[in-house]
Amino acid sequence: MAAEGVGTFLLVFGGVGTAVLAGSRVGALGVSLAFGFILLCLAYTLGRISGCHINPAVTLGHLLLGRIQAVTAAMYVAAQAVGALLGGLLVFAVANGLPDYHRDLDGLAANGWGEYGPHEPGKEGYGLGSAIVVEVVLTALLVLVVLAVTDKVADTALAGVAIGITLALTNLVAIPVDNASINPARSLASAPFQEDAWGQLWAFIVFPLLGGAIGALAYAGLFGWKRRARA
Repeated sequence: MAAEGVGTFLLVFGGVGTAVLAGSRVGALGVSLAFGFILLCLAYTLGRISGCHINPAVTLGHLLLGRIQAVTAAMYVAAQAVGALLGGLLVFAVANGLPDYHRDLDGLAANGWGEYGPHEPGKEGYGLGSAIVVEVVLTALLVLVVLAVTDKVADTALAGVAIGITLALTNLVAIPVDNASINPARSLASAPFQEDAWGQLWAFIVFPLLGGAIGALAYAGLFGWKRRARA
């Protein structure tokens, strides 16, 4: 459980930290690569300890396939939430050290749609429907890949690479739409430090979890229910 908390903390601090502290310089591509590389490294560091879910949607996928017990899944999600909140707090503390940083204006890369999503000045961003599509489809893709590359017949030597690349690609697509959640814990990390994020946080919990369930069902449909993660 500790590995899930530490891993989620590092994912948030590195990924959200890049978006907040360097996003204007590296752009969506740089932020996407940051998330992908961090997850790649964590997969090899923590994979043998907890499986390196560090995402409630991934944990849900494992639960639906019977790879973990419900109690373990609940403990993982709790650890992920705590790690995410601590990561968000630390990113906020660093950002707040810049005199020009203003919480109400600059925020903390929170997820959102419409006027609270990524948009040019004077224009509204993508609507809720667009956010739903990208969150469900891209989270399903991520969970499908995670489940497939960590099962008993997969070549797990390259699992971390596949997972990291997938997260980078999903972020690259979703960042312009809603700042890319793909992970309820990542959304929870930013919401407390950006006042306008609370009202839309529900969507970035519900729809990534729905995507995770769909990803698990897609895996079962393609490969069957009996394949399991490596011990």
